[in-house]
Amino acid sequence: MEAHMQFVIGPHTSIARGYRRAAEEAVAIGANTFQFFTRNPRGGNAKALDAADVAGLREVMAAHDFGPLLAHAPYTLNMASKTEKTREFAKMAFAEDLERLERLPCSLYNFHPGSHVGQGSETGIALILETLNAVMRPDQTTTVLLETMAGKGSEIGRSFEELAAIIAGCDHAEHLGVCLDTCHVYSAGYDIVGHLEETLAAFDRIVGMERLKALHINDSKTPFASYKDRHEQLGKGSIGLAAFERLAAHPQLSRLPMFLETPHDDYRSYGQEIAFMRAANEGRQTM
Repeated sequence: MEAHMQFVIGPHTSIARGYRRAAEEAVAIGANTFQFFTRNPRGGNAKALDAADVAGLREVMAAHDFGPLLAHAPYTLNMASKTEKTREFAKMAFAEDLERLERLPCSLYNFHPGSHVGQGSETGIALILETLNAVMRPDQTTTVLLETMAGKGSEIGRSFEELAAIIAGCDHAEHLGVCLDTCHVYSAGYDIVGHLEETLAAFDRIVGMERLKALHINDSKTPFASYKDRHEQLGKGSIGLAAFERLAAHPQLSRLPMFLETPHDDYRSYGQEIAFMRAANEGRQTM
């Protein structure tokens, strides 16, 4: 890795008190990016943008050499639902979020592909593509990210093949990428602990490494191939600290923005994980 390459890492942050405040809180714990929900994670309306707050966010980002921010869609957004009302909400929220993100200094928008709820993944993928192709635009500046999923229930996105199928069917695939969640892929049966290079080679062959735009950094409360989505603090789960050290120092992965979604009662505790990942990126031992 080039010595001057910026290492970008940050936590999931609340924007309840504004975007500028969220950026300042991220800086206070050593972060140079953050992730935020575009609206209540369980749905609902998005808070109106405040021009002064957005300007303040830009100031903090410029002053502290921020990488790209990551906006996260609400969990209730399910483009693959068999219920028309649910799909209509997904389409509305997705379109509204993309429009708002054009006015924010945020270039990445992550969403869970959805659950086919018994219809089968092929039908679910077709429904996802209906929304993507109706809402995405050739001139948008935001890159939409499909998140890798753990495979619980009828989730779509548990395999690289399913992600590749969505990308292949998207009319505006030039604006589509992937966010790799470490807990999810490990739970889905991709061994990033013992076979990281083989996993990345499979991703490259099936999806293409150029599509990988961000990482969710999370340990897992459950064992390998458990197909469960249970995030854990780094080093306290089945993935382990050594695997995250390798991720932080990896010549391809370390160039991507990383976002922590680990469970903490105290927001400042994210700072310890950020410091650990930065030290690993620089080849220093901290543990």
